[in-house]
Amino acid sequence: MSSAGKTVADALAEPAVRVRTPRARARTGYVRYGAGKVGGALVSLLAVLVTGFFLFRLIPGDPVKTMTGGRPVSAEQLSSYRREFGLDLPLWQQFTDYCGKALTGDLGTSYQFHAPVVDKIGEALPNTLLLTGTAFVLYTALGIFLGTRAAWRHGRLGDRLNTGLALTLYSVPSFWLGLLLIIVFSVGIGPVPGLFPTGGMESGGEEGFAYVLDVAHHLILPVVTLVAVEYGQTLLVTRSALLDEMGSDYLTTARAKGLRDDLVRRRHAVPNALLPTVTLVFVNLGRTVAGVILVETVFSWPGLGGLFYQALSVPDLPLVQGLFLFFAAAVIIMNTLADLVYPLLDPRVGR
Repeated sequence: MSSAGKTVADALAEPAVRVRTPRARARTGYVRYGAGKVGGALVSLLAVLVTGFFLFRLIPGDPVKTMTGGRPVSAEQLSSYRREFGLDLPLWQQFTDYCGKALTGDLGTSYQFHAPVVDKIGEALPNTLLLTGTAFVLYTALGIFLGTRAAWRHGRLGDRLNTGLALTLYSVPSFWLGLLLIIVFSVGIGPVPGLFPTGGMESGGEEGFAYVLDVAHHLILPVVTLVAVEYGQTLLVTRSALLDEMGSDYLTTARAKGLRDDLVRRRHAVPNALLPTVTLVFVNLGRTVAGVILVETVFSWPGLGGLFYQALSVPDLPLVQGLFLFFAAAVIIMNTLADLVYPLLDPRVGR
């Protein structure tokens, strides 16, 4: 039968053509984009798992002999320790056992603490989050505020001073700045007395609100070190993004309508310029958790960084591998979250 001879019943019986709306296409595109980013993150985590296992076995030293503390130990006792920790197994078998347990959340047992690695990470994590969380909030707010002011007053003395100081501090090693602050403000130098503790998280013996003040007193210098080193990147990214926005036509139109300059900045320019900064915030959050090792070591802060340094000196292989995996996972997860959030803020991304 020709198409001209089709009856109404035949036409109704044919399947309807589904028309996809732009919103549906965007949703499908975002799901595809998100699946790709999550898949890439999983591959990265697997690579970190493999790299961490073999990398730390290149560290010189015998963990078993280190654990004995230099005491005279017979060959039979050393052999017994190696069997207990699985160090007598072939390398490939150690690797398969490690990967199998890690995929179930079991990161092994610490050689020096004789406790599950997951438990040791859980004990030190709140202290690290206290330090990094406080520093993260402060340097993000400071970087956005100063970056906005520097861009809006582009070329003036304040802009040059802000940018120069940010670049200088961003290039300073965090451990060097931490040691300098300890010398000046903890030990005291010249007319400057020692005002802050040289290290640790608490003095001991304090309770209640006095304990909170004591911890805050110990927290000041490590936080200042992290803020001084990290705020510059946020400032520079915010400044650069806002400078790009300031030449846009919609800002010229807003000014032509009679809007005040500060209103144009707060309501129009800054929200659009913050898109790259939002991505940087997620990236910095993961990087700060992983990069706090040196600062915690310098200030003897009882967090994950100090624990990593202790484990590395033995070497405590399960603890080192577990912390390495945790630090890398923090960076990878935050990077992935940044990738997933950015298309929600700017729909042009991920199409």
